Amino acid sequence: MKQNISELIKQLSGEISDNTYEASDSLGHIGTEEVVVKLIELLKHQNSESRILSARTLGLIKENGTALDSLLEAISDQVNASQAGELLVALEGFDVSHKYVELFKLYLFGGFKVSMIAKELLDYKEFDITPRVLKKAMKHWNHYSNNVKQDEVYDLRKIEVEEMLNDIKEFIDA
Repeated sequence: MKQNISELIKQLSGEISDNTYEASDSLGHIGTEEVVVKLIELLKHQNSESRILSARTLGLIKENGTALDSLLEAISDQVNASQAGELLVALEGFDVSHKYVELFKLYLFGGFKVSMIAKELLDYKEFDITPRVLKKAMKHWNHYSNNVKQDEVYDLRKIEVEEMLNDIKEFIDA
């Protein structure tokens, strides 16, 4: 099995071929701690396609919680700026219930694709909401508000964010 894992990882870390997605699916099915560790390492690979495939594969693994912080770090890394959206898609396969603030921040400060994917995750995932989460989200909103151009795009985002923050406030108050 160990050699099989190494061979499958090697397929993700080289030239992309017809078998690459099969290797990704196989690693996702194996899903051992060893696989997760190797995929976390692959998130720093020099080849951007390998980093994206690593994130995809991590999203397929059921017990992937140890990789969540590494994936969020990769998403925020400037090296991955042009692939951040593809990396973010993998979060669909993670329990992000305690990462509301991180996703909210990506929603506010990310590029278009990152912002839209983060918003979808915020809308459809379950989160552990506490007064502290609300306080931190409001802090990021205030920072964003004070540092962007106040135009019609901002006005639309303001309506959306205020609705989100009000929903959180009502949830906490209930």
